[in-house]
Amino acid sequence: MSAELRKHTVVALVEDRPGVLNRVASLFRRRGFNIDSLAVGTTEEPGISRMTIVVASENGIVDQVQKQLAKLIDVIEVADLTGEDAVIRELALIKVACTTEQRREVLDLVDIFRARAVDVAPGSLIIQIVAEERQFNSLIENLEPYGILEMTRTGRIAMLRGDQTTAVHDPESEELQRFRHSSGRRPAGELPYVSD
Repeated sequence: MSAELRKHTVVALVEDRPGVLNRVASLFRRRGFNIDSLAVGTTEEPGISRMTIVVASENGIVDQVQKQLAKLIDVIEVADLTGEDAVIRELALIKVACTTEQRREVLDLVDIFRARAVDVAPGSLIIQIVAEERQFNSLIENLEPYGILEMTRTGRIAMLRGDQTTAVHDPESEELQRFRHSSGRRPAGELPYVSD
């Protein structure tokens, strides 16, 4: 990775509809960006999903992509959390080879990283860790001498600290009005829209 490239954590709130993920990924592909990780899940608002996209790029280019992403019909809100005061975590499952004699030292190592064993077999352990990327990579480095048999990672998820949110809570926002109008949803207690 060249010196001017930086990993950006972009969060997008999107309508939970078929094809949205494809449109968002296509936008990054057309710009020639490799998506390092992509995590998608439901939010506190039914019908809205949250995408956390990690991409390596120059600052100005990601700003342009962020603006184009916000123009997509299914995207409600976009924020670049890079450099912001945010909690950033990743979940991973790691299957490590270890003999019965090695098990105690592997479990002690796992404990140091605040991870835990979620499966024990005669020749292996499956370890679960929820951590920042730096801590995760350090655990991997320490487990490599035992032999990593298999590993899967969820990709980065992020949330701003304190009172700041990337969530859509303002019922008067244009984005939320557009979403509710197009999906037929309305806030609890609000009467249905009836045309004149």
